[in-house]
Amino acid sequence: MIELRELGCRYGARWTVRNVSLRVETGQTMVLLGPSGCGKTTTLRMINRLVEPSEGEVLINGKRTSESRPEELRRGIGYVIQQGGLFPHWTVEENIATVPQLLGWSRQRRRRRAEELLPLVRLSGEYLVRFPGELSGGEKQRVVLARALAADPPIVLLDEPFGALDPERRAEIHQDFLQLEGLVRKTMILVTHDIVEALALGDVICLLADGWVQQVGPPSELLFRPANGIVRRFFDRDRFQHELMAVTVGDAENTGDWSAELSRRWKLEPGLQIRQALTCLRGEGGLSDSGRLLLAFNRVVERLSADVREG
Repeated sequence: MIELRELGCRYGARWTVRNVSLRVETGQTMVLLGPSGCGKTTTLRMINRLVEPSEGEVLINGKRTSESRPEELRRGIGYVIQQGGLFPHWTVEENIATVPQLLGWSRQRRRRRAEELLPLVRLSGEYLVRFPGELSGGEKQRVVLARALAADPPIVLLDEPFGALDPERRAEIHQDFLQLEGLVRKTMILVTHDIVEALALGDVICLLADGWVQQVGPPSELLFRPANGIVRRFFDRDRFQHELMAVTVGDAENTGDWSAELSRRWKLEPGLQIRQALTCLRGEGGLSDSGRLLLAFNRVVERLSADVREG
């Protein structure tokens, strides 16, 4: 569990982050979302002490990070950045084994761990002897993710990890990311400015603007119950597409237009996004039922929107 208490960072007279208080439960993925310059990366870097807080504190499982030496703290935290930061003259195996080598693992143990991790990030064993210059952008990011998981840290921090990928490759790696066995039960904080990425990967979203927390909650809460005009306007562009991602099949069940029986018929899991469910239905020839699902989706949106007006 990660807890930020009134965290702030100041450079001279200018505050880049101010009064950030968050709680990330064990096994949860929180997304720090917001425009460039809002303080997302600074907040992330304060967690592993790449940036020292000017005020407030960070606790991991109840212990203040300030009580640990930075290098010891970082060995228990996986860290993924946008450009990867792979060492160009090291092989994939050597890059993956960076932290285990620092921890004093034997060569054989490091090799075994690298061999275990490659299938988890959808790469074959032949990649072990390749160099970063021989990899595509998507392959590099998979190696970076494997490196972050090498010592099996309970916490993984990700700073715009897929920002350098084209939209098609990004969508593909999003799906893989959600299914990676190595990430199961990890506590993760992911920084992005991409709303679609936040909705696809986050259990909870924290929207930041000008260094301040504007709202924290599940994706549907930020979309349908915005705390203020900043939150509402942030999601206004392509709102319909965002709503299709924030509403699930489970939300649509028992609306009168859709039911759990229909979900079972088409093998749609309750947690599946409406957008994904519509793709499945159309691919299986369920055009008429996709219309029913859209009607149910509209009912859910109307109900949630009504809650906003009444709240």
